[in-house]
Amino acid sequence: MNDLGVFLAATLALNLTPGPDMLYVITRSATEGRAAGIVSSLGIATGCVVHTIVVAVGLAGLLAAVPTAFTAVRFIGAGYLVYLGVRRLIVRAGPGLAAPLAPAPLRSVYRQGVITNVLNPKVALFFLAFLPQFVDRSAGGVSLQLAALGTLFNVSGTIVNVLVALAASGAVRWTQGPAAAWVSRASGLVFVGLGVRLAWKR
Repeated sequence: MNDLGVFLAATLALNLTPGPDMLYVITRSATEGRAAGIVSSLGIATGCVVHTIVVAVGLAGLLAAVPTAFTAVRFIGAGYLVYLGVRRLIVRAGPGLAAPLAPAPLRSVYRQGVITNVLNPKVALFFLAFLPQFVDRSAGGVSLQLAALGTLFNVSGTIVNVLVALAASGAVRWTQGPAAAWVSRASGLVFVGLGVRLAWKR
């Protein structure tokens, strides 16, 4: 692998840049607590493993070569984010709002993190464009190099997201009591916004 130090520095800079994955983790952490944020981070990490495997075996080229495939996956991912947001927007006011909102099961939180990441074709295309720049083709084992680079990128991103989850979970105390429904609706708007952004941003 060429310029590993440069790759690690670029990876850290990119992972520290706020994006849909980080915003997803922040929203989960602030509304449902530390465990949900960490599990969301692990779900996103799993999605990145899928993207790494896809890129390493060369299948991500399909999304770059076939616009229809890219568009289909992009809209499926956008639709899923909007679905998650709408579910939060329809929280009804009632006497029970003085109690904390029941968090989603961690299994569901993890699954949603995986799906949200996997159904974002921009992640696969980013890996396809970014990782090969640091591959030493003369050394052979290109697929293994791509897998190693993708893993390093994923480890860095997961560490950043977990730290973000720990920091954002401190805000969970503001999401309890009578304001809980409004906070849930606000997070719903975040998810809908992410879906619209994914659908419209070329």
